[in-house]
Amino acid sequence: MNTEKQPSNKLISSERNAIHAVNALSFAIPVVVALLLGIPYKVDLGEWTKALPQVIAMINVLTSLVLVVGWITIRSHDIQLHRIAMLTAFFLGAAFLVCYVTYHLTNPSTRFGGEGAIRVVYYFILLSHIAMSLVVLPLVLRALLFALLGRFDLHRKIAVFALPIWLYVSITGVLAYWLISPYYQH
Repeated sequence: MNTEKQPSNKLISSERNAIHAVNALSFAIPVVVALLLGIPYKVDLGEWTKALPQVIAMINVLTSLVLVVGWITIRSHDIQLHRIAMLTAFFLGAAFLVCYVTYHLTNPSTRFGGEGAIRVVYYFILLSHIAMSLVVLPLVLRALLFALLGRFDLHRKIAVFALPIWLYVSITGVLAYWLISPYYQH
């Protein structure tokens, strides 16, 4: 008789509580960011904040690279390197959020100055980037939670969707920066 416990898609009470926390964070983070961005006055933290768009773009580049490494390492069954890559991507995401909020709290929004087809391309990239960032946040948080809980059955089911969306968000973040960078006030 096999007495080994098989993974179940059924969540125990503590896991359900953790999912509720993930849901709350997935809702609260975008709301708080939107509220912070809507503040009509800007905080003066110094000129160094004008360099944050470049830092944000580099974080997105690094995140894209680390996500690819995470995908390659899990495909080759290198669990330890996959774990390192994905935790690195998660912490880069947190650094992105801090830099993004700091920049927008301290600097006025930059208007895109391009016209014609490039304007359509820019706004498509920007709007899809924003929409997908809202979609990927709860997926990433759930994937991380299930990995930390050792629920790899559920982790895999979510990660298969989270990874390509997260990669899209990272890459389009770089493209949006590249397209708007000529219009930043320096």
